[in-house]
Amino acid sequence: MRKQLTHAALVLMAVAGLAACTPGGGTPSPSATSPGATGGTSPSATVTPSPDAETTAPAQSPSAAPVTSGPGQGNAELAIMVKPSETGTPANFTLVCLEGVPAAESQHPDPAAACLAVKNNAALLSPAPRPTDQACTMQYGGPQEATVTGVVDGRAVEATFTLRDGCEIADWNAAKDVLGSTGGAV
Repeated sequence: MRKQLTHAALVLMAVAGLAACTPGGGTPSPSATSPGATGGTSPSATVTPSPDAETTAPAQSPSAAPVTSGPGQGNAELAIMVKPSETGTPANFTLVCLEGVPAAESQHPDPAAACLAVKNNAALLSPAPRPTDQACTMQYGGPQEATVTGVVDGRAVEATFTLRDGCEIADWNAAKDVLGSTGGAV
């Protein structure tokens, strides 16, 4: 399954990269046509830009596209590490879900709840970057730190959860089923 997901991700990135290199997404603009015999423009005679030509808009990679919240397919292959403190011994889990149902190789305290959480909210482990103008309460929830890496519904996931302020505590609590029973949810 991991090889198939990795191959699919590489194919998507290659296709997106090629499309991003084509100015205007591959459609000719009116200024890219050459004049015809009558002084007008001929849409069939387009000017192909040089491969070295710069585009005005940066291309976004497929993995950079925001994941919308809401139900997903429920397919996941995750490695989860929860550290109780900076010097504490981390707890490590694996979670493998197929259509929201835990697979036998899952080594998670409650794989059914974790897979259901991933299926119910595909963006759970891909939180949007916090806006710079967002106010968060200055409260400390504890020294715990969690890291989740892997793939959810074909998208790479690499998320870190801490309890350093109110916003991070809210993110932790939203992901507590995935983080496991030792997640230390507050």
